Amino acid sequence: SSVDFVPTEFGVSLAETPGFLKAPGSAPVNIAIAVSRLGRRSAFVGKLGGDNEFGHMLAGMLRKNGVADEGINFDGDREFMFYQNPSVDMLLHPDELNLEFNFDSPMDL
Repeated sequence: SSVDFVPTEFGVSLAETPGFLKAPGSAPVNIAIAVSRLGRRSAFVGKLGGDNEFGHMLAGMLRKNGVADEGINFDGDREFMFYQNPSVDMLLHPDELNLEFNFDSPMDL
């Protein structure tokens, strides 16, 4: 899991943006928060970086959004920086979406 740094100004390079906002990142974290916001019980089970403040900040974001945190462990000594322009999710077009889901069978979480 990660903390995403989102530029405060779009249309300029990363070097030119005046600042960044911190946001919870990675699919597992975002899904756990989304499930909780939709009124369902969710938990995060995994390991967060304990070597810096970002792992603890991410755990706090999970708790603040109603995600159970009993499964969180802290460890690690690495930090990563990713930059993708454009990222794959920005390349998804509406005509590529499969909207023929079977919503009649609810999932038990």
